[in-house]
Amino acid sequence: MYLPPHDPHVDDPMRFKPLFRIHLMERKCATVECMYGHKGPHNGHIQIVKKDEFSTKCNQTDHHRMSGGRQEEFRTWLREEWGRTLEDIFHEHMQELILMKFIYTSQYDNCLTYRRIYLPPSSPDDLIKPGLFKGTYGSHGLEIVMLSFHGKKAKGTKITGDPNIPAGQQTVEIDLAHPLQLPDIENLRDFSELSRIVLEVQEQVRREEQEQEHQQEEEDCSQPAASQPAAKPLGGEGAEGEETAAGAAGTTQDKAPASQPFVLPMGVISRNEDYPRTCRICFYGTGLIAGHGFTSPERTPGVFVLFDDDRFGFIWLELKSFSLYSRIKVSFQNAEAPSREAFDEMLKNIQSLAT
Repeated sequence: MYLPPHDPHVDDPMRFKPLFRIHLMERKCATVECMYGHKGPHNGHIQIVKKDEFSTKCNQTDHHRMSGGRQEEFRTWLREEWGRTLEDIFHEHMQELILMKFIYTSQYDNCLTYRRIYLPPSSPDDLIKPGLFKGTYGSHGLEIVMLSFHGKKAKGTKITGDPNIPAGQQTVEIDLAHPLQLPDIENLRDFSELSRIVLEVQEQVRREEQEQEHQQEEEDCSQPAASQPAAKPLGGEGAEGEETAAGAAGTTQDKAPASQPFVLPMGVISRNEDYPRTCRICFYGTGLIAGHGFTSPERTPGVFVLFDDDRFGFIWLELKSFSLYSRIKVSFQNAEAPSREAFDEMLKNIQSLAT
């Protein structure tokens, strides 16, 4: 299992933890050993469920228990997962979230189902190369997000989840048709100034969506059922009208400097203060927030900040919080390189599984 580095060090490498191993024997036989726990390898089982999916089961879960009981197991897990002790964590809300995660993950005892992750298809026109990123999520620690591009949109899909937003949900969505012009560095320190800029763009996006809906309704009413050729869909989904991620912001990027100074506004909380102080370009976007158990989910406005080819950030306006993302540079192989259409369909399936 690849685990993210300890919070909040997003630029550190991923950590490796073996969960099971298979011994191939003569006559096409094999033995499976569970590697979970601290008492060494023990008897396990693997079942192939279907294509791109298999399950593991531990047959000796007593090997996972510690002599000091759940309290010792929790403290050991805390040192391994977070690189700290409970005494180091003073924030009561953070202690509660960490305990919830321990209870949730430890109940499975390495009896898990695995599904293959298909990495996003890449295009030369993409803003940056898509892929997997480590991101800071406040008291939840570091989580893994998959960045993919879909015409005028970019999406960050959670590969690992938390008690609020589960895996498979779109944590951030970036509107590549609406780049943001940040104020000068002094005015950028003023949160109210950044908030004003973002909310103006949010209102513009809302008006454009209403106009598109109204235009589509008029076209549907005025167009005869079968006598007229089909109208091109809004947004240009066909080869002639499709606008790529880079194309959507092309004019803005041509005019914008190669980099511009960047600083977080006063009052915006960041787990990692070591974020880049220059950025390439910013876009309007939305971030998904919810209560515990994915209750009352809603998309809220924010700012996508592209720092370089391997790092980006997102300012959550409503939460006054900043997430910093760094690319996972471990090489993963695609089983099959899916088309963008097939990849979009797989994303929908992942989201339906997560909910």
